[in-house]
Amino acid sequence: MNGENADDERDLDGADPSGDELDERDAVVAAVRERVDPDEAERERLRGVAGRLTKRAESKATELCPDADVLRAGSSARNTWTSGDRDIDIFVRFPPTLDRETLESYGLAVGHATLPTGHEEYAEHPYVKGDVDGFDIDVVPCFRLESATEIRSAVDRTPFHTAYLVDRLDDELAADVRVTKQFLKGIGVYGSDLRTRGFSGYLTELLVCEYGGFRPLLEAAREWQPPVHLDPEDHGRTSFDDPLVVIDPTDPDRNVAAVCAAVNVARLQHYAREFLENPDLEYFEPDDPAPLSADELRDHVERRGTTPVAVRFEAPNLVEDQLYPQLRKSLEGITNGLDERGFDVFRATTMANESAVVFVELAVSERPLVERHGGPPVHVRTHAKTFYEAYAETADVYGPFLDGDRYVTERNREFTTARDFLESDEIFSVGLGVHVESALESEYDVLIDTDIETLLEEFGSELRAYFEPIP
Repeated sequence: MNGENADDERDLDGADPSGDELDERDAVVAAVRERVDPDEAERERLRGVAGRLTKRAESKATELCPDADVLRAGSSARNTWTSGDRDIDIFVRFPPTLDRETLESYGLAVGHATLPTGHEEYAEHPYVKGDVDGFDIDVVPCFRLESATEIRSAVDRTPFHTAYLVDRLDDELAADVRVTKQFLKGIGVYGSDLRTRGFSGYLTELLVCEYGGFRPLLEAAREWQPPVHLDPEDHGRTSFDDPLVVIDPTDPDRNVAAVCAAVNVARLQHYAREFLENPDLEYFEPDDPAPLSADELRDHVERRGTTPVAVRFEAPNLVEDQLYPQLRKSLEGITNGLDERGFDVFRATTMANESAVVFVELAVSERPLVERHGGPPVHVRTHAKTFYEAYAETADVYGPFLDGDRYVTERNREFTTARDFLESDEIFSVGLGVHVESALESEYDVLIDTDIETLLEEFGSELRAYFEPIP
């Protein structure tokens, strides 16, 4: 593979791997390549559809604006698409002298002329999406600019990414990109959507180029010490606070890996080590856990001795990139609220389908009727006097009394069970996502202990992943 050096030929303890080990790794990679490399018939079908639609888009675009042009972008244009993928991205570029409103109008006109049965979707601005001969087609308008640093919306960068990589990806590197994508899919970290928060296609291509292939990338990743900083074009920018920083070669003010969560960087490191030590096709095969049964769920809960609690509500009608940040915000708010009230969150997660769930395990599910409330030291005269006078004549309060040099009271606890708190209006004070808050205001259920079995029909696989965690 391209980019290999002496270090790439050594295993974790520094010894050279045996020929058998190399043969086994090579055999696995060869088997994966056979699966993910499109054959000539598949390539020809894509070329035919893409060519026909590109001409159709060019005709309409230049009719509206003589200075417009059309190009293909994305993995199919960079020869890094994997067999079975059916995505074709057609970018319609308009001169920067056009205003945004005109660009959007022209873009939709070109999109509908190219895809007469397509429908409109919206990212930073509207575009047309449709299906032609089994291929998923996006017709996206953007501005034709001199530099990616001049972009007016995120899609303006994409043609620059395509041009940069087309110049650097030969057939072998492109093949290694396809293998790498399949590896990342297999371990569950491929995709820059805000549900996955993993490795985008562009980031994957840059990493393969930077390290010189699939195996050199894994050799490097297993030794990463985050934060990892890569700067393919030596722009010299360092002002990023992320576990993985890959400076965009076309835009030095952007970290291509900004969305990549620390857990997914760590997951890549873990499985890079696992594969290099014990190569196996299983690392390239996404695993969808079988749904957990009611008996298995009861066994897990009994074995753990925790109290499972779920807040279940109708999932807000949002695209995933809007929904999952709100679910994570709500998860953080609810778990902080439980912790602050003494219920000791052990572990927690969130999941969504038709309904959405904040799922929490509690180490403590019930608290005493009273709680301790500490005051200031007696020698802090003003604050101490205010505290003492506030509680001295208060009914149902023990104290104030002294614990060392501080005033202390013991007062009635507002919530003695997690259910009391979660079913109260105080749940709306913890910092929920705005659409999640609206959903809870409409209706929600609190499920505790064996009641969580009602989640199995919709979330059996997610509950297995939760109760049987792997890296």
